[in-house]
Amino acid sequence: MKDKSIREKITLLKCADAEIVVNKSRFIGHAAPVKDESEANAFISEMKAIYADATHNVFAYYIGGGAISRCSDDGEPQGSSGYPTLNALKMCGADDLCVVVTRYFGGVLLGTGGLARAYAAAARAAVEASGFAHYGIFKIVRIELGYSEYQKLSSKLANEGIPEENVEFSDKVSLTAALSGDTFDSISAYITDLTKGMGNISVLREEERRVPSAD
Repeated sequence: MKDKSIREKITLLKCADAEIVVNKSRFIGHAAPVKDESEANAFISEMKAIYADATHNVFAYYIGGGAISRCSDDGEPQGSSGYPTLNALKMCGADDLCVVVTRYFGGVLLGTGGLARAYAAAARAAVEASGFAHYGIFKIVRIELGYSEYQKLSSKLANEGIPEENVEFSDKVSLTAALSGDTFDSISAYITDLTKGMGNISVLREEERRVPSAD
């Protein structure tokens, strides 16, 4: 992967699973976006706990353009599963991701080549199910306004695909939202016009969030 800034980096959109069956063995790929090795290890531990009855839980993660990467065969023949899984991650075009492939043995030996193909295919299927995203910088804002204005703002945010977060109702309505740079300017102006300057929008912090990548 080319050296890119964090804003251009491609990662996974969400956690997802995908299953394939090869000669009666079930291979279930579990994929997740991760920010660092601790998140990857936490995801691996979670999958191993959920699928503790599986024959194998092979894992791989690829972080920071390969600066941090690791894989495990988890009892499969050496080199037959962990590295093919890791290689599938390297080749998918995304960064900062972790995959665990759970295998339930179906009674038919696949051989080293068969195992490598099956684990790589399950990893690719899980990554595809996850979808891709890029990182965007958002302003996390707190908005305060009256009840009547809130109804109009709520419709405005919904139309622009901006989720409302932490909505509180008291003598007025307050809520949190994540706004991109251009959206922040337009929403700020809208609130000023809507409330005739009586509403309030304040920036709490800036935050990196995943944004769905265009197909």
